[in-house]
Amino acid sequence: MAQATKITVEATANAPVAKVWKVWNTPGDIMQWNTPDPSWHTPSSENDLRVGGTFKNRMEAKDGSFGFDFEGIYDKVELHKEITYTLGDGRKATTLFAEQNGKTSIATTFDAETENDPEFQKQGWQAILNNFVAYVESANP
Repeated sequence: MAQATKITVEATANAPVAKVWKVWNTPGDIMQWNTPDPSWHTPSSENDLRVGGTFKNRMEAKDGSFGFDFEGIYDKVELHKEITYTLGDGRKATTLFAEQNGKTSIATTFDAETENDPEFQKQGWQAILNNFVAYVESANP
């Protein structure tokens, strides 16, 4: 089997890690920020944040033309530091959190899928991460 291409997206949120962690993992919040652009939304989210626990976020185009479940199983959960999971298709992803001076850096590295150009995938995941940062920095996420 060919080695998967690994892609990393990064951002820094002007918020403490405890808040970042909570907003990253709370289904009601995930439904607010988990979108690559305004034409998409996440109408449902389930999250059982523990090793062996599962998550499922339903992502859909607002016009109803396309949708899919983004889901997987948690492999590692280290409070305020790391979340690693395996997606339904076997790809892996790891998100690292690090707080410094009241700001939190977030870096996600994931195995690229083979259907879409890696640069396109990076742009999509980066757009979602940027939406997350804007949301967590907003007045009342």
